[in-house]
Formats: sequence, structure tokens, C-alpha cells
Amino acid sequence: MTVNETLATYSNYLVYGAMAAYTIAMIAFAVGFAALRGRDLVPVAAAPAEQGVGGVAVATKVEIAVGGPDDGALPPGRRAGNIGMSLTWLGTLLLGVGVLLRGLSVQRAPWGNMCEFSTASAFAVAATFLVISLRRDVRWLGVFVVTPVLLTLGAAMTFLYTDAEQLVPALKSYWLVIHVSAAMICGGAFAVGAAVTLLFLVADAGERRARLGRPYRLDWLARRLPESPRLDAMAYRIHAFMFPLWTFAIVAGAIWAENAWGRYWGWDPKETWAFITWVAYAAYLHARATVGWKGRKAAIIALVAFGCFLFNYFGVNILITGLHSYAGV
Repeated sequence: MTVNETLATYSNYLVYGAMAAYTIAMIAFAVGFAALRGRDLVPVAAAPAEQGVGGVAVATKVEIAVGGPDDGALPPGRRAGNIGMSLTWLGTLLLGVGVLLRGLSVQRAPWGNMCEFSTASAFAVAATFLVISLRRDVRWLGVFVVTPVLLTLGAAMTFLYTDAEQLVPALKSYWLVIHVSAAMICGGAFAVGAAVTLLFLVADAGERRARLGRPYRLDWLARRLPESPRLDAMAYRIHAFMFPLWTFAIVAGAIWAENAWGRYWGWDPKETWAFITWVAYAAYLHARATVGWKGRKAAIIALVAFGCFLFNYFGVNILITGLHSYAGV
């Protein structure tokens, strides 16, 4: 076995080790999330109706009680959440080293095919989550991030798996590092943003149903999430922060295309769907900035944009053949 083959083998071992760590982390996060006391999605107090014009009763605004009494005790499930965070750090470290060894085994950027791109993208999602965790407590989000990371790695190491090999000459460029790494970072952030957006819809629906006194099928989940305005603001900040980098990734791709194929833009399927994704996220940010859309309407646009991103990742790569190296897998 050559040195390169040895590095590739150790890379696979490290990815499998990361998957084991993520599996235990997923279980720990689930235990911690289930142990959360949750919010009280019920009216605080039934205030008497105010008398309007002509003696007609006018209902007062119903407030939502958030959280329980502050008794100074540690929140339930904190220990399980801490275990989940520690194992996520460990899994991400193992995965990062595995990605690095994969690149060293072929002496190029380790994202030259769907297997490598999926592995590196999983690392980007986990790393985004961990970076956010440095500034705020996001243990409640852990199970919703680690689970898709684990599924992505499972797909990469099974039906998407490809042995480490060299790229075609047209793709041997430093733009592979610049363009694809920017796209992967954006993909990691967009995935976390989509998870937060979905949870916002659940929390918002629970709060709306509580105000109306109606039952909610996902009430058990909504009670354990932060308030919907916080989730909405968090999702917006993630998308707004990453959109300029996504714009740069598309521009860098066009420059690379000119160097490789002699044209900046040729409406290749990958280019087309990257542009569609850009338009969708631009529409989301534009709607919030100019129309003032917040909440459910904006969330739907954000999820449509992420759906475009996923189709560009899976649909175009697997179902549609194009000039990009990932097509036709």
C-alpha cells in the first residue's frame, strides 16, 4: 500500500469515527431536548374585557408566558446537552482531519467529487453550528443539526463513495479551492438557517394556537423552542451574513469557468440553479428589507431558496449531466 493509499484509508477511518461521535451526540442532544421544561404557551391571566363604543366588549391582547420560575437551578437536560456539544466538537475535529487527509492523499483540494463534497459540506454544517454556539446557547438546536450531518456522511460513505483520484485537467485550478470552499461554507450556513427557519414555523404555530386556545399537534416541540421572534431574527442574521459570500461564490465560479472553458457563463445546469438559488435568497432578503415581511411569509421564501440549493446539490449532480465534475455521479 502506497503512502497516498494509506492516507486515504486513515481518512475513511476518521470519517467513520466522526460518524460514531455524531451518533452518540445526536442521542445526547435528543435526551437533553426531551428533558427541557419548555415554555408555558398559555395566557398569563384572563384580563377583563374592555368596554368599547356603545358598551361593546373589546378583547384585550393575550400575552404568552415564557419559561418557568427562575429558581437558580440548572435547566433539565443540561448535562446531556453538554455531552452532545462535547461529542460534536470531537466529531467535527475527527471529520476535519479526515477531510484534510483525503486531500493530502491526492494532493489537491478534497472536494473533487460528490463523496468528497458531501463530506466537506457536512463538516461545514457542523462547524457553522459550533461557531454559533460560541456566542449563544444552541443546545436545543443540536439534534436538528447533527442528524442531517450524520445522514450526509452516511450517504457520502455508501452510495456516493468514490475512491480518491485526480481531477480532469480543466478542474486543476486554485479556483477549485476558492469557489467550492465558499460554496460549502454558504451551504453549511444555509442548512443551519433552514433548520432554524423550520423550527420558527413550529414555534410560531404553537404560539398562535395557544392564543386562540386551540390544540396543536406539535405542541410538545413548540414548548421546547425559544420564542418565535428570536428564531426569526436568528434565521435572518444567518442568511444575511452568508448572502454576500454566496454572491462571491457565483462570481468566482464564473471567473473559473472563463479560465477553464473560455466563457464566463454558459447556462450549464449547475450555473443555472446556482443563479436561481441566488435569486431566491435575494428575494428573501429584499422582502424583509423593503416590504417589511417577517415571520411566516419570509420563512416560506427562505425554505424555497434552500430547496433550490438542495436541488442544485443533489438533483443537478445526480440526475442531470453537465460540465461540472459532480454531474453524472
